[in-house]
Amino acid sequence: MDTWKFFAITHADHVVCNPTSIGKLDELIALLDPPPSLRILDVACGKGELLLRIAEHYDKTDSHGHGLDAVAIDISPHFIADLRDKHQLRAPTARLEVLEMDGAEYKAPSDSFDLTMCVGASWVFGGLEGTLRYLAAATRSGGEVLVGEPFWIAEPPAEYLEYSGLKRDQFGSHESNVEAGVAAGLMPWLALVSNGEEWDRYETLQWRAAARYARAHPEDPDTAELLDRVEHSRREYLRWGRTILGWSLYLFAKP
Repeated sequence: MDTWKFFAITHADHVVCNPTSIGKLDELIALLDPPPSLRILDVACGKGELLLRIAEHYDKTDSHGHGLDAVAIDISPHFIADLRDKHQLRAPTARLEVLEMDGAEYKAPSDSFDLTMCVGASWVFGGLEGTLRYLAAATRSGGEVLVGEPFWIAEPPAEYLEYSGLKRDQFGSHESNVEAGVAAGLMPWLALVSNGEEWDRYETLQWRAAARYARAHPEDPDTAELLDRVEHSRREYLRWGRTILGWSLYLFAKP
């Protein structure tokens, strides 16, 4: 089954395609300190909800008439289409360059963005350290870097790693995630850790979306695989992930 079709189906009802809430996004946005002309790079933007909410907030608060300028990148044609559909409806004054491509292939000009983001997709750059290095290089002095990243709450047992296909060194601790930003030359400014309710919403909406798709599309040859993968993920989450794997938004500043 095509990977991006799978995620488009399972995340059909998600406003935010990560285990966080609209409330946390709005809190984060309110704490940003944008310059008069704000330029953003959003790698693996998904449906673009965070970017659009920043654009909406900026449009309400900016009195300089400069507007927002952003580059939004995602490899999923489904999510990119969703963002393009919503752009003119929600943020018509924002200048968005929307690119359907692998974010790792985008050659970001150095020191050119006020805010760089890669939320929940550090795999694009081979892990958190590579992601932070890439974003830091693209961010101007005085700008901000935002990532969203899992972390181990507790030591993952071998049976969990085997069942999930995860590797022990794939993620670090909450502390090591913050320190990775420091190692990249950034100053840690904020961490918004997801709670159980946010995780449950993120995971269980996928169960519902898959079941509804299967019921509406019984002729789709991918349906059996879709349901098998979601069932596997459900067992993994309920047995282990809910108490072992955490997630947080991390905001850093570039000196």
